[in-house]
Amino acid sequence: MNLSSTNQAQNSLFQKMEQVRRHQGKVRDTHITLAHGSGGKAMRDLIDDIFVSSFDNPILSQLEDQASLNLASLMQQGDRLAFTTDSYVVDPLFFPGSDIGELAINGTVNDLAVSGAKPLYLTCSVILEEGLPVETLRRVAASMKAAARKAGVQIVTGDTKVVHRGAADKLFINTAGIGIIPQVINISAHNVQPGDAVIINGEIGNHGTAILIARGELALETNIESDCQPLHSLVETILHTCPQIHAMRDATRGGLATVLNEFALSSNVGIRLFEESIPVREEVNGVCEILGLDPLYLANEGKLVVVSPKENANNILSAMKSHPAGKDACIIGEVIPSPPGVVLLKTVFGAERIVDMLVGDQLPRIC
Repeated sequence: MNLSSTNQAQNSLFQKMEQVRRHQGKVRDTHITLAHGSGGKAMRDLIDDIFVSSFDNPILSQLEDQASLNLASLMQQGDRLAFTTDSYVVDPLFFPGSDIGELAINGTVNDLAVSGAKPLYLTCSVILEEGLPVETLRRVAASMKAAARKAGVQIVTGDTKVVHRGAADKLFINTAGIGIIPQVINISAHNVQPGDAVIINGEIGNHGTAILIARGELALETNIESDCQPLHSLVETILHTCPQIHAMRDATRGGLATVLNEFALSSNVGIRLFEESIPVREEVNGVCEILGLDPLYLANEGKLVVVSPKENANNILSAMKSHPAGKDACIIGEVIPSPPGVVLLKTVFGAERIVDMLVGDQLPRIC
C-alpha cells in the first residue's frame, strides 16, 4: 500500500470515528447544570441528545455556527424576505392546550404568515436555569418538533445558554423566522382605508384566560384551553380568495384592542367595532367580570385580524369558515374616516365608547 492510500485509509477511519463520536452524545444528568452551557462535552451532549435529535434536517445537521440558505431557491418563491424574532417567557411552561415550545414555533410562524409570507426557516435559542429537569427540556423540544412539522418549517440553527439558579425562571426561548413574500402581496397596517371591513377568525381571550387559570393563583376552574395554533394555512386560504388584503395581524399581547389601535394610528383612520358581533366564550366573559378584566385586551395565540375591502369581505369570510382555524370567523367592525387614530366600540345598548391602547399589563408573562 502506497503513502497516498495509507493517508486515505486513515482519513476515512478518522471520519468514521468522528461520526460515531458525534452521534453518541447523551445527557447523563437528570437536571441542567452550569456545565451544560460551558461549551464543552456536556453542552455538546445536550445539543446532540435533545436539540439535534429533535430538529434534525440537512441544514441543521451541518452543525455550523450559522445556517447557509440557498438564495436562488428563495428567490423562486417571491421577491421579498420576511424576517421576525420573538422571545417566550410564559409562566407556567405547560398550560391547557399548549406549552412554551409549541407557542414559540406558532408565534413566530404566525408573525411571518400575517405579512403574507410563506414561513420557511426558524432559529431556536434557549436560556436554561440551572436545576431545570432535563425531562422538561425534552418535552419542550418534542413539542417544538411537532409544531414545526405541522407548520412546514425547519429549525436550522440555534444557541444554548445556562444561567445560575435563580437568575431566570426555568426556561426562556428566543426564536427568529424567515419567510418569503410573493410579488403580488402588499399587506401593511398603513393600507387601511375608510369603508374596509374588519374580520377575526374566532373567539378572543381564550389564551389569556387559560394562562390565568393555569397559574393556580385563583380558585377558578374552567375547561378553557389556549387557542395556540399555526395560522399560515388559513392565511394562504385568505390570500387565494383575495390577494388585495389591506392589513392583517395576529392579536397576541394586548389583544384585539391593541391591534386595531395600531391599525387606526398607522393609517390615520377610525375603526368602529360592534360588541354584539365579537365572539367571546361565556366562560371568558365570566372570568373577566370576576376579575375586572376586558376580553378585548386579553392575549390570543391563534387569532388574526383581517382588514379587507368591503366588497371582498363576504367572500373572505366564507373562505375562512371553510378552514378549521377560521370556522368561527365573523365580521366585527368597519373602518371609518373619523375620528382618526381612534377605535370605537358600539355596545349592545347602542352607545359608543373609546377602546384605547392597553395601559399597563392585565396579565404579565403571557407568551
